[in-house]
Amino acid sequence: MAPAGMAGATLSHRAGSSLEFKDHRAYEPGDDLRHIDWNAYARTDQLTVKLFREEVTPHLDLVVDGSRSMNLEGTRKGAAVVALAAFFATAAHRTGYSHRLWILNDQCQPVPNGNQPPASWEGLNFEYRGMPTGQLPLLRPRGTRILISDLLWLQEPLLIVRPFAERASVSLVLQVLARVDAEPIVGQSLRLIDSETDEIREIHVDAVAAQRYREALARHQASWDLACRQAGTTLLTTIAEDLLTNWNLDPLVAADILRVR
Repeated sequence: MAPAGMAGATLSHRAGSSLEFKDHRAYEPGDDLRHIDWNAYARTDQLTVKLFREEVTPHLDLVVDGSRSMNLEGTRKGAAVVALAAFFATAAHRTGYSHRLWILNDQCQPVPNGNQPPASWEGLNFEYRGMPTGQLPLLRPRGTRILISDLLWLQEPLLIVRPFAERASVSLVLQVLARVDAEPIVGQSLRLIDSETDEIREIHVDAVAAQRYREALARHQASWDLACRQAGTTLLTTIAEDLLTNWNLDPLVAADILRVR
């Protein structure tokens, strides 16, 4: 389904000004007189106008979290994020979309050559120390938007999701976690080093601590899910290692983000 956008060569489901007829409706003051169906008026003595399908140029904005936790040492998290971004950009290109890649850290900036095929991208790295704080730029109105992040932020989710989804035709928040993000290692004493602040913490992960962590993560994900639903967008979570092993995108198909052709 092509999203609504600027005039172009793809037909959307909205009424517009192409040559393909869509429907009739009753005339309203201010309607273009050129679209009045005079034949119908002669038959019914009622003014009706013809609606035509809108032609659009579909566009995809990809926003990728650039914080260091996205490339967690000893995991395949970074590789999964890059693979997903490349997949979406390539799929967009093959279906006639334009696209642009953004990196989110203390600012949200376009990636050099981010509107080109993935092999041409420059500067897609995960080096920012801290949680993303950058304000989202003015993304293409009525386009498709995808945010890829682990969402391990302290900010109120709605403050991020609402401007991200505003005026989008379709939007998706895709949470990518490493296996160790989702399932802590039980029965070991660990020396944890914060990947963004270098803070060190010694901890023994027993069954109780692991359960507390899983419950806290579930609450955090629930708050993001609520914010996404309030903003009219979709939240999906994937495990990096599972994605790169199976490349199972069925959840995206089920959410109607992708359609198999």
